[in-house]
Amino acid sequence: MPLLLALVVFLTIAVVVFAFGAATVAPSSVLGARLREIGWQRPRQHDKPAMRERVQQALDPLSRALPISPTDVSKTRAWLIQAGYRDPQHVSIYRGLRVLFAGLGLVTAFLISGFSSPLLLGGLFGFGFFIPRFLLKRKMQERQRRIRLGLPDALDLTVICVEAGLPLDQALTRVGTDLSHSHPELSAEFHLFELETRAGKPRVEALRNLAARTGVEDVRALVGTLIQTDRFGTSVAQALRVHSDSLRTERRQRAEEQAAKTTVKMIIPLVLFVMPSLIFVTVGPAVIQLMRLLLPVTGGHR
Repeated sequence: MPLLLALVVFLTIAVVVFAFGAATVAPSSVLGARLREIGWQRPRQHDKPAMRERVQQALDPLSRALPISPTDVSKTRAWLIQAGYRDPQHVSIYRGLRVLFAGLGLVTAFLISGFSSPLLLGGLFGFGFFIPRFLLKRKMQERQRRIRLGLPDALDLTVICVEAGLPLDQALTRVGTDLSHSHPELSAEFHLFELETRAGKPRVEALRNLAARTGVEDVRALVGTLIQTDRFGTSVAQALRVHSDSLRTERRQRAEEQAAKTTVKMIIPLVLFVMPSLIFVTVGPAVIQLMRLLLPVTGGHR
């Protein structure tokens, strides 16, 4: 009898514990939801913000400290887009970096000379303030140079695609896909052109946006050619072929111009580094020999 009673108690406790656990773990259980509300289940840890978001949160108060007009904002936004930074948050990051570098320059000047040198304070403050702008300009020029170098290849592929029967929009899309490894900047711009045309934007407006995003004069000339071709209904392939030939001619002329400038640019290193060594090698032994011959003579006369 005691053994039977113990077995019944054990089974009862086991069934109660199993039912309680099943009711708690079940997703649709009211008891489980109630327990989770009162804190039985540990809350999930929120993912840490990305590094870019943390940098933006740190620089956002600094960016507000710099008064700037809407015209300057649009100009800065255009520079950032031409440098490859299309996110609107990059404007705040750029302005915050300018204020941060200016403050670092001011602190550095104060640690060096205190308030005894206002010229040093103003110089390092201005130098730190213009460092981000200088780096942005260099980034923008480098990206424009890569786009300019990849444009002739893109035009040749576009001519082939158009002559094969593809319309201009699909031809630029195919060219952007093919150039994704060799010229990624130009490929990204063609991809954005494709997205704008798919969204319903007119082709002329999408082409003008393409020229504005790159800021390259060759791309502006290409866009002007394509707009005129679309307006007057002339052959796109013929216009692209003529423009490609003229672009390659301009590219060769730029290379010849840079080669002609090389002789002038080499004068300064030649005068500063090569000429002194040549003078020492050629005239040095003669000067030493003259000194050996003339010094005893002058010493004897004395």
